[in-house]
Amino acid sequence: MVRFSFTSALSRAALLFIYATGALADLSSDLAALNFQVLVPGNSGYASASAAFNRRFTFQPAAVFFPKTAQDVSSAMKLGVKYGFQVVSRSGGHSYIANGLGGKSGSFVVDMRNFNAVSVDANTHIATIGPGNRLGDVALALNSAGRAMPHGTCPYVGIGGHSGHGGYGFTSRKWGLTLDTVQSLEVVLTDGSIVTASGTSNSDLFWALRGASSSFGIVTSIHANTFAAPSSTTIFEYNWDLTAAAAASALTAFQNFVNGPSLPQEFAGELVLGSGSSKGRVSFGLTGGWYGPANQYAAVIAPFLATVPTPQSKKLTVGTYIASVQYLGGLGRLNTTTIPDSTDTFYAKSLMTPPLVSAQGTAFMNYLASQGFGTNTDWFVEVELYGGTNSAINNVASDATAFANRNSTWTIQFYTSAPNGVPPFPSAGFTLLDGMVNSIVNNSPAGWTYGAYANYIDDRLTNWQHLYYGANYPRLQSLKDQYDPNDVVNFPLAIEE
Repeated sequence: MVRFSFTSALSRAALLFIYATGALADLSSDLAALNFQVLVPGNSGYASASAAFNRRFTFQPAAVFFPKTAQDVSSAMKLGVKYGFQVVSRSGGHSYIANGLGGKSGSFVVDMRNFNAVSVDANTHIATIGPGNRLGDVALALNSAGRAMPHGTCPYVGIGGHSGHGGYGFTSRKWGLTLDTVQSLEVVLTDGSIVTASGTSNSDLFWALRGASSSFGIVTSIHANTFAAPSSTTIFEYNWDLTAAAAASALTAFQNFVNGPSLPQEFAGELVLGSGSSKGRVSFGLTGGWYGPANQYAAVIAPFLATVPTPQSKKLTVGTYIASVQYLGGLGRLNTTTIPDSTDTFYAKSLMTPPLVSAQGTAFMNYLASQGFGTNTDWFVEVELYGGTNSAINNVASDATAFANRNSTWTIQFYTSAPNGVPPFPSAGFTLLDGMVNSIVNNSPAGWTYGAYANYIDDRLTNWQHLYYGANYPRLQSLKDQYDPNDVVNFPLAIEE
């Protein structure tokens, strides 16, 4: 039986409602009647189940549900609605602002960890994926069938949130974002109904779920296209220690290279920037993958290398596709079921941009080389290649899905952690990243437009509605009013009615 104890974790509005209606015994009884695990404050295991990946946040959900079926999810949703709670789903739990816990105390959290099956239809090659899977386990399961799909590198990220708001990986220039592979979704709506959303069934909901998924219900099954795993991959890593001026020149050179007339889709990369060896210098790295024949890689990268100084280090790793996924994951393994997830205490920002002009690149590298040196937080910047010649991401219309920022060349992630990754987070970390972003935005030419990436969600971001969703936001608001008129599925930066 579930033990239920009221604490300050419950929202004031929910407490007032329950006491005013004498519903305390009814809520306790309803919780106990569920045929799956539920944890509430005071239960053994609750503290672990309610812990955030980003330790900058500590929230106390009113209850954490662990359903096993879509009908279980429906029961949890109905119970939340009945007692006036807001309901959120949690996949891997890596939301940068702990939105998988509601982004605040007092929410009903539906933890999807039991939805962890993956299967591939041998004829259609469509994968059926439970949204509680982590990316590493999805990659392993697909690889066992000789298949693959585009997704990020961190093995512990949950596929549910990742696919619902974008999903970039090194194969995305060739195969698109994770959400671009999705063919249909099973979703529990806030009235408890279980529906299918696809191009032919609830097509408006299907549009919204591919880019703003968490705001409309709880996805219980993902059906997605897969691709034949490449027969060979080449992971490349180059590193330089450059002056700010040389780093700005190298950025320009790389932009010219990726926008050249014949860059293959099989080429993917990101610039990894960090503090240089001394003030005035920048650590400048290029990491990525070549997903074509290994003997063709040298000719592809040669035009770029000819325009920059000789790197201080260079490493090429040729092997199987799944070996490349494991290598890029950085942990030496992809199976996430045997070792607990890690945590961090951090803040992140993002920009999705067209190519940077000279003034922007110069100001940005100068900032990194000066204010970025000797900071009291650990930081890095990843300049991810979304665009460039032949990019599958850019080949999708900006209004084809709720994911609007389709014309970007770069998605830039700015990330800084507290010392040793533990609380408290220094206020200087916010200032540091604000300055990085401002060095680019404040030097923008006329007509230079930019956005931000919802999977790098930023709780301090202003004008987030436009930056995340662009011209798609009014339609999303209309659909929110249609599918969740009582704002049951709510968290910071959720789609507003």
